[in-house]
Amino acid sequence: MSVQSSSVEAAKATPPTKKGNSLGSLATNQLTILLVVFVALFFYFGSQNARFFRTGEISSLVVDFSGLVLLAIAETYVIVSGGIDLSVGSTVAISGVLGAEVMNHYQGHMGQVPLLLLGTLICALVGLVVGTINAFLITVVNMVPFVATLITLSAGAGYALVVSGGGDVGNIQSAIIWSSTGWWIFTWLSLIVLVIATVMCIVLHFTRYGRYTFAIGSNDFAARAAGINIKRHIASIYVLSGLLSGLVGMFWFIRIGAGSPTTDATANLEAIACVVIGGVSLTGGMGSVVGALLGCAILTIVTDGLVFINVPPTWNQVVVGAIIAIAAALQALRGTRSRR
Repeated sequence: MSVQSSSVEAAKATPPTKKGNSLGSLATNQLTILLVVFVALFFYFGSQNARFFRTGEISSLVVDFSGLVLLAIAETYVIVSGGIDLSVGSTVAISGVLGAEVMNHYQGHMGQVPLLLLGTLICALVGLVVGTINAFLITVVNMVPFVATLITLSAGAGYALVVSGGGDVGNIQSAIIWSSTGWWIFTWLSLIVLVIATVMCIVLHFTRYGRYTFAIGSNDFAARAAGINIKRHIASIYVLSGLLSGLVGMFWFIRIGAGSPTTDATANLEAIACVVIGGVSLTGGMGSVVGALLGCAILTIVTDGLVFINVPPTWNQVVVGAIIAIAAALQALRGTRSRR
């Protein structure tokens, strides 16, 4: 069999499992359970504080949810491929700060819409640069993803503080006004994020690129034998992760009207939490974007709901850590049962 025909067969194949139907049923059941948990949490917090059901509060929940979505999708791609990206939070910060610096420089010299488009381009380019650095360290220098992205996490966070001087950069009020308008409970910003999320879901689950990603995460040796260029594909995943993180930097700039070096300081933890809650296997090769989105929804409703029942925000990281521990433990138990 030729390498080319093997590659075609690998592209058509689903991620290797011993009991495909059973795992498919398990995944479906897991998504159902996550949906039930989300609905139960929503009504619980609403029963504790009636303001939770107001349209304005639900719209705020959707915005908070949207701020996590692209980061969770970035981590989903990376983790499904068998890697990890710890630099998403610092990429958000440095892209937002550098984008704000450029927009602050050109403010008054162009209209508000072109100015925001310029800022989006700068944030995307910064994200691409960080993703390319990660890809180079992992595929050329042969660093493990944990170490490579830890380096860019530290360097990016530090550089954001240097550029900004430790404070917010820029002040474009029209960005805040634009981010608060929209349709029903969705702001235009949230709708744009959901469109991007839909496209990324389709790419991962219904294209050759997505099938290659699952194949590499399941068994990189078999994927290489089938003719998949492992290093090139992994490099593209980390570049994609950087791009999505850079766009999140612009998301937060538009939301608060300025770039902040401490924006999404806990984004790494929260993004990984969403992915783990959503059932994406930390060992790679298994997961779904829909599950990650449900993980985002659950994490958002928990962290925001705690505020409504007067739990201090300082407890958020403790709660997030506990949720990760529970979700990871359930994954481990499920893996043990499947091996048996």
